[in-house]
Amino acid sequence: MRLIGDYHTHTTYSHGKGSIEDNVKIAIKKGLKEIAICDHGPGHYLYGVKEKNIPLMKEEILRLNDKYSKDGINILLGVEANLIGFDGMIDMDEKLIKHTDILLLGYHYGIVPASVGDGMGFYIKNPLTKHLRFGREKSMALNTLAFIKAINKYPIDFITHPGAKVRLDIKELAKEAAKLGTALEINAKHGELSVESIKIAMQEEVEFIVNSDAHISEDVGSINKSLERIKEAGLPLARVKNMKQ
Repeated sequence: MRLIGDYHTHTTYSHGKGSIEDNVKIAIKKGLKEIAICDHGPGHYLYGVKEKNIPLMKEEILRLNDKYSKDGINILLGVEANLIGFDGMIDMDEKLIKHTDILLLGYHYGIVPASVGDGMGFYIKNPLTKHLRFGREKSMALNTLAFIKAINKYPIDFITHPGAKVRLDIKELAKEAAKLGTALEINAKHGELSVESIKIAMQEEVEFIVNSDAHISEDVGSINKSLERIKEAGLPLARVKNMKQ
């Protein structure tokens, strides 16, 4: 089995340690055909990409595609957008999305919420339900609905590490994602999708994608932990978009 492309890598434009070109060079070295540069969306106040840098990144990627075309690599610009509202709002508007080739969606701490109410949910209610059972089911339902609303509002290619930072109803999310052609990521850096979550999600017709979530260039294309979970869950590789036998 072979990884065709790594569609979740970070650079110094957010809190990665390498440049776009550094990531590309490792991708070529590892025999990948595609790589996506997907730094955190601008709504993350700690390490989100600056809005003004997104078009600059696009220009750089166009130059690098010309430079490395002989090596058989295709470089994409993406953003790992942040969910910032329970109504499905993300931190990427239409103007910014137009610059991208691929759009990811994740749940992260460190975002600027869309409203005070959203902030209460993100920073108080959700963390509390990790320790207290009261309100846990309601919070999980609201979180899941927020993701479902987001993938219906925006052209999301896949959801990053679903369930890693917040409780989700994976079955409901997988069911809706399958209708829209949105994949669920089996992330090599985070434990989600876990083996249990993969088994639940694969009951639906959703597609999966495996990625490194590399924050240092040397980790581009490194997905061994994802492959271990895929094997243990019994997920057919034919359902993983970026893998070939």
